[in-house]
Amino acid sequence: MQERAPLMTPVLIAGCIIILVSFSIRASFGVFQIPIAEEFGWLRSEFSLAIAIQNLAWGIGQPIFGAIAERIGDRKAIIMGALVYAAGLVLSSFAVSPEAHQFYEVMVGFGIAGTGFGVILAVVGRASSDENRSMSLAIATAAGSAGQVFGAPVAEWMLGFLSWQNTFLIFAAGILAVLITLPMMRAPAASKAELEESMGTILKRAFKDPSYTLIFLGFFSCGYQLAFVTAHFPAFVTEVCAAIDPKGVLASVGISTTSQLGAWSIALIGAANIGGTLYAGYLGKKYSKKYLLAAIYTGRTIAAAAFIMLPMTPTTVIIFSIVMGSLWLATVPLTSGLVAHLYGLRYMGTLYGIVFFSHQLGSFLGVWLGGRMYDVYGSYEAVWWIGVGVGAFSAIVHLPIREKRTPPAAMAA
Repeated sequence: MQERAPLMTPVLIAGCIIILVSFSIRASFGVFQIPIAEEFGWLRSEFSLAIAIQNLAWGIGQPIFGAIAERIGDRKAIIMGALVYAAGLVLSSFAVSPEAHQFYEVMVGFGIAGTGFGVILAVVGRASSDENRSMSLAIATAAGSAGQVFGAPVAEWMLGFLSWQNTFLIFAAGILAVLITLPMMRAPAASKAELEESMGTILKRAFKDPSYTLIFLGFFSCGYQLAFVTAHFPAFVTEVCAAIDPKGVLASVGISTTSQLGAWSIALIGAANIGGTLYAGYLGKKYSKKYLLAAIYTGRTIAAAAFIMLPMTPTTVIIFSIVMGSLWLATVPLTSGLVAHLYGLRYMGTLYGIVFFSHQLGSFLGVWLGGRMYDVYGSYEAVWWIGVGVGAFSAIVHLPIREKRTPPAAMAA
């Protein structure tokens, strides 16, 4: 009887650690919205634009770092990403103008690209057996959610006794510390058939395939919704949510202000998403990935519409956080797994990176529009409804995807 390949491997463990720390830092930026704006007297859109630029730079950097990893090695790409990430955080800690923050967030965004999903999932995918790949990608993605659980509350806690500048410096040290896991990041080479195809050939196949275009378009709303909520939800809850009952359950566990609730809502989204992402990876082994993706986007659309139509109370914030969290990054293992299934593992980092660029275009728009429309209208409601619309769009565009892998010879014909 053939021995089954193990699910947990050194590559998966190291990848989870790197993504966890990288995403802990990234998920905390919404907590800095109000402190930085109040210290310098900026409009909400100023720091929002910095976060938006970070997301766009992340998207631009993702296929670049994917290609770097495939050309010179995964570990070298991760080292480059961590160094750029740390440098961006250090320089941001000394920034005193909106333009400086916006410029340095380009470095932070590129750093996230080098230590995030594009590079890490490609390594994890190659190191996993066919049977375990969907679940391995889900576990690595769930590590990003675990980072979200800790990132925003830790940042909120640190801001209670440290300046935001010193918090950034500590985060820079944290992302450099993950480099000690690199000796574990050793993945096998691609198959002989995949090695015979050049990157140009694979890219040409993908760009000629309408399914790849649909995956690209569909991932846009994921970025819009996630980045908008990460960047603006803490401030949204702080300013709009009804007061917390001083004798209620939340107060009894130490959450007595809407500011604290806003930070913990991001953590709750991350906690719920650990289970949601793992379950999505499990379902991805059994059912059509495109239909699962359509269902996830439909669920998000309904949850967002219901939340904005109801009065915001601590209870609705918690319910929304749990529901949205269960659907949060569940798209990532399914989307990355779909790309790997259709086009192979050799250039998965680059191909997923290009799809992820669409995600980050959505992220840029969600974060920037959130700040801009808040300054114009004094409310997040309009930009929230735009998110409902693009979510419905993504649910629809996944349906025509052809999930059957097309042989290279047929694509070239």
